[in-house]
Amino acid sequence: MAEQKVRRGLFTRIATYFARHAQTLVGTLGRLARTPLATFMTAAVIGIALALPVSLHLLVVNGRALAGRLDTGTDLSVFLKKEVPLDGARRVADRVEARSDVGKVELIPADVALERFRTRSGFGDALAALDENPLPHALVVHPAEGHERPDDIAALATALRAMPEADIVQEDLQWVRRFNAMLDIVRRSVLLATILLATAVLVVVGNTIRLDIQGRRDEIVIIKLIGGSDGFVRRPFLYTGIWYGLAGGFVALLVVTAGILLLQGPVERLAALYSSDFRLQGLGPVTGVALLVSGGLLGWLGSWIAAARHLRSVEPT
Repeated sequence: MAEQKVRRGLFTRIATYFARHAQTLVGTLGRLARTPLATFMTAAVIGIALALPVSLHLLVVNGRALAGRLDTGTDLSVFLKKEVPLDGARRVADRVEARSDVGKVELIPADVALERFRTRSGFGDALAALDENPLPHALVVHPAEGHERPDDIAALATALRAMPEADIVQEDLQWVRRFNAMLDIVRRSVLLATILLATAVLVVVGNTIRLDIQGRRDEIVIIKLIGGSDGFVRRPFLYTGIWYGLAGGFVALLVVTAGILLLQGPVERLAALYSSDFRLQGLGPVTGVALLVSGGLLGWLGSWIAAARHLRSVEPT
């Protein structure tokens, strides 16, 4: 019987604890709803601050995806030795395509290569005078997805050069290395911008909570006079900060999504000019939830710092 009373009492205390927090959560939301313009302005500032590093992050993600899709820059051309017959070239192509770091191999027979050269070069009459085809069979090797980095392509080129049938292996990695170097700079800029703008969010929320504390100074004094604890006084300000952070995260989500939608069409048209089906990658569900959670956590932290600092100065006299 005594054990049941203890359990019932414990359950009652837990239920009361969550009921008070739920009441404060809804109450702070109602207080913010009564000042919609001020709440929106604060949430907009927080949202813009959160949207900037997220946009830079998406720039890096799409840049790396774009580097992998521009096949003409990451493909390798393998010119086989002149004495390798067509059947031997097909066997070489099958052997290369079986590699884990190779996605696709295109075999270009010597006669097909000569016909293409005759059509595109304008030297058809001169080529007709040749006694034999001077061009060898060739392979166009497409690296597998996930193996488009310069180091991976260089390693693949080294392996292809080691084949006894290979005569010349051509690669054009200089632009890939430069592009990835620029992306690394942007990636580090994302980290720096995230730190700076997260600090800005803390300052915005902290200053807003400070003004709120000053505006409710008399109310706080009365609560402390009747025995309200610091935790009880601080609780509504913490939830206010969380609401600001969540609202800012939602604004950032809208801003980034709108930017992706506005840029999607022009980017697709530009990619089509380079024979690519590249599409901008937006915020996935996980990233979107992480953005909202990050906004809420930053809002809570900013309000906690402001409340811990400024509530000390509000004491009954």
